Amino acid sequence: MSDQYVQVAVPVPMQQLFTYQVPTQMQTPSIEVGERVAVSFGARQLIAIVISIDDKCEIDAKKIKPIAKRLNDSFHLSSALVSYLKLCANYYHHPIGDVFQQALPKLLRQVKKVDLQPPMVWQSIEAIEDIQKERLIKIETKAPKQFSLYQLIAKHQGISWAELRTLGYSKAQLNALIAKDLIAEVKQKPCKFIWQDKSLATENKQILSTEQAIIVAAINQSLEQFCCHLIDGVTGSGKTEVYLQAMENVLANSQQILVIVPEIGLTPQTLLRFEQRFNVPICLHHSNLNDTERLDTWLNAQQGSAAIVIGTRSALFSPLHQLGMIIIDEEHDSSLKQQDSFRYHGRDMAILRARQLNIPIVLGSATPSFESLQNALSGKYQYHQLRKRAGQSTKAKIALIDVAKQQMEFGLSGTLKHEIKQTLARGEQVLVFLNRRGYAPAINCQECHWLCDCARCDKPYTFHQKQQLLICHHCGSQKRVPKQCPSCGSVRIAPVGQGTEQLEQRISEIFPDASVVRIDRDSTRKKGELTKLLQEITDKKHQLLIGTQMLAKGHHFPDVTLVAVLDGDGALFSFDFRASEQMAQLLIQVAGRAGRASKPGQVLVQTNYPDHPLLQDLVHNGYQHFAKQALVERKQALLPPFSFQALFRAEANYPSYPEKFLRLLTELEIINCQFAGPVPAAMEKKAGKFRYHLILQAKSRKELHLAILQLLAAIPNNEWQSKVRWSLDIDPIDLNW
Repeated sequence: MSDQYVQVAVPVPMQQLFTYQVPTQMQTPSIEVGERVAVSFGARQLIAIVISIDDKCEIDAKKIKPIAKRLNDSFHLSSALVSYLKLCANYYHHPIGDVFQQALPKLLRQVKKVDLQPPMVWQSIEAIEDIQKERLIKIETKAPKQFSLYQLIAKHQGISWAELRTLGYSKAQLNALIAKDLIAEVKQKPCKFIWQDKSLATENKQILSTEQAIIVAAINQSLEQFCCHLIDGVTGSGKTEVYLQAMENVLANSQQILVIVPEIGLTPQTLLRFEQRFNVPICLHHSNLNDTERLDTWLNAQQGSAAIVIGTRSALFSPLHQLGMIIIDEEHDSSLKQQDSFRYHGRDMAILRARQLNIPIVLGSATPSFESLQNALSGKYQYHQLRKRAGQSTKAKIALIDVAKQQMEFGLSGTLKHEIKQTLARGEQVLVFLNRRGYAPAINCQECHWLCDCARCDKPYTFHQKQQLLICHHCGSQKRVPKQCPSCGSVRIAPVGQGTEQLEQRISEIFPDASVVRIDRDSTRKKGELTKLLQEITDKKHQLLIGTQMLAKGHHFPDVTLVAVLDGDGALFSFDFRASEQMAQLLIQVAGRAGRASKPGQVLVQTNYPDHPLLQDLVHNGYQHFAKQALVERKQALLPPFSFQALFRAEANYPSYPEKFLRLLTELEIINCQFAGPVPAAMEKKAGKFRYHLILQAKSRKELHLAILQLLAAIPNNEWQSKVRWSLDIDPIDLNW
């Protein structure tokens, strides 16, 4: 056999591919693009992906290492996925080996052989005797949660533990049904998904409004071709029902569907809606799954047995070979943007994948991002609007409370306390939104006003009373609360400000007869805790709901009729030009939790600036009017989406190093681009590092990327590059880094 060479993507922080020789004894069977191979890299053996194969090589053959071994398994990436990942790496100028790692679950990144066992799934035992029927009747009355679990398993013969856990069921409930001989765990037989008549459950299918029916028809007309649909629908307008009915024709053709949600917290309710409508294999992909569960999802996607994959942004790289449609829910959400390492935007890369595969993609939001809205208004996307809420629900009214004219108690104004009391008296639920976790954002000395700062970040420690710890939310460092002020020796040390933990305590004192639940990152750390709390809210076990933005997005609480926003001024005076957009989106999303059923809703926003133009515009004209006015301002200022940006970040142990590194970049002759900076980051010091950033802006993507290539080529010659750690962020959305 002739010599054979492969170019492979190795998971190292370097931009280039690496060439290896394929020994003669390894050339049978033929090596393929997308295959996993083990290669020697320095003193390590790593898993690499074959990108190209050639019989010739321009490098001296004596300098080329042979591949260590072929794994000879079926875990290959398709040529289409290889091509797509190369496009992603090129667009974000990110090391290609690291990008390809995103498409592999952790167990497939290891050199050692994977001990692959068929995944275990749950099925109901079909032959039910009279005694078992009696047991079911008893379960229905005495243990309704067990009964609903049995019904779910009986409907979806072959449902995984990952799905059941996400939906809020426990091992104890499973064990109880096993003991009663009602269910059994069996090995899943991998087989390609094929649509059947019983795959669609019509009992929950809703009759579409005229607006909804027009959108579904438009999506159905664009099947088998690339088309980007933006559904701009007010909260509660039935966007999910549009998704479900638009999916029917795709699934009927035995094609797969990828559904991206911004956060894990939205996965349970999305999964439940899809389980109720479709009796097809559904797989999950998010960070709360263990390594084996992620591998199971990956294999089900690759083998075609997964009809629907629901996941967060990284699910975008799933090997779905029969993909027929992509859906991005809450497309505006900043969680879709990866903020470290490979800084890709899930929405933008999903559109790129849909274009490559020539399939439709559906973006949905009540508050579309300015980029998507501009693309829709300019005709690049098909623009669909849903102006009315579904069913009998009506849009909640927003009112501003001027806190300067109110007597405050624990952060609650007199007007707000009165409205909460009235709402609770009617047997309805109240959501209180405060986007600040912990007990207090700082502690200080009441004698000398010393503030307890994190020395590594120059920011105050957040006080967590339950743990009796001071925790820095930026670098994660922790310390005990000091008994005396280190500056003056006083023992008068007290918390400053209010977080959700303190609010939960105080509001329980004001309304002692109401059950209070807090949902934030601290209260939901335990696995399955978020799903459990959300179910308790739906079951009306709690009347007062306190939470951060985890509680603000996408959730459907039919009995919440009052939403209170305690601090509506967070981004009114930010230096970030995107701050007003993000604040408006969050405010409207929070407001959308009120009055989602037949009961009318009300939203009260406490503010020190009730006359601020942004708040007045949102309250009286709505998000769409605000967004269109803001787009005019962006166009006049030549800011995105009317220009394109890249952000160079640099950090070092000394403040002068990153500034000098970035300063040298600005001295290069770059055509058709503008520099802003270098300037200190909004939080200049974090985790002991001093940070600077430099913005590069151009009128077109082509000009921006040509300039970036020129800058990247110059960095190896930058005398300060060895003394800093730098990174590149294409299309940045967060300048507060």
